[in-house]
Amino acid sequence: MFITCGGEGSGGERMEETGFAAVEKIDGKSTVTRCFSKYPLKLIIPKKAGSSTSDAVWIFSLSYGGGIVSGDRLVLGLSVGDGCTVALTTQASTKVYKSVGSKCSEQILEAKVGSNALLAVIPDPVTCFSTAIYSQKQIFRVSSDSNLVIVDWITSGRHESGEKWDFDFYKSNNSIFIGNEPLLVDSVLLDQKSSPTVAERMKGYQVVAMIIIMGTKLKHIQDQLQIEIQQMMEGYFRPTTVRKREMIPDSGNHPSSPPIFASCSAFGPKVGVVVRILSTRTEAVYDFLRHHLRGLEQFLGAPPYRR
Repeated sequence: MFITCGGEGSGGERMEETGFAAVEKIDGKSTVTRCFSKYPLKLIIPKKAGSSTSDAVWIFSLSYGGGIVSGDRLVLGLSVGDGCTVALTTQASTKVYKSVGSKCSEQILEAKVGSNALLAVIPDPVTCFSTAIYSQKQIFRVSSDSNLVIVDWITSGRHESGEKWDFDFYKSNNSIFIGNEPLLVDSVLLDQKSSPTVAERMKGYQVVAMIIIMGTKLKHIQDQLQIEIQQMMEGYFRPTTVRKREMIPDSGNHPSSPPIFASCSAFGPKVGVVVRILSTRTEAVYDFLRHHLRGLEQFLGAPPYRR
């Protein structure tokens, strides 16, 4: 099987957008000045998504039919003006339905973030159905003093249907540019054609996640994340007596794998941090995000991933 997931976003012929939103300062407040979307993409901008005292615009990205159909291509452009605050999120997990005729489903986001602005991309996870073929590309063009949060994550599939890592192909690429200079380029590829299979390589883990946080406004969140992740992982690898008992499975004498792995590393000239997560449960990652991103409430007017 030959898989091609095409599309341009950082150069070459520009693809037709299926949605676009622009946010600018009007009378000192972050305000949507332009917005459109067309099938298969729908954008919802509620008037009240957070505290009435916050200066944040919330944008919900949806697809008709509750998921992305084989061959769909969703292309979203987003412009966040100087000093503005925007949260881009979803109402539920992004379902990618099975591929028909080896067609690839695609999502592309190209966002421009102005000076002293904040963009938080905080979606629910991608869930690929059996045989799905999916490619995602996110390109962020920022200023030297922009602030950015990106959450990018995928679950193993529909557990209730017995599907665990049964999709055919998954690729996610995130690129951050200051001007024309790349600041961070990250790509995740999960391909069933590889050996061993994706499920075999995951060894029981059901969620892969990444968080990127950058900007001086978010420095306190970055610092706290690094400290707490170090403490959490030291608890697994240098366990206390209580933790050691928790890690011993009932059927053997060897410690089990931690239910969640996390690592944190800096990038750029102390610009930001990248957090990588593996977990056996989706809800454990939701709890992780709720806890470690709770500091965003002061900017967004509401906590990310609130219950």
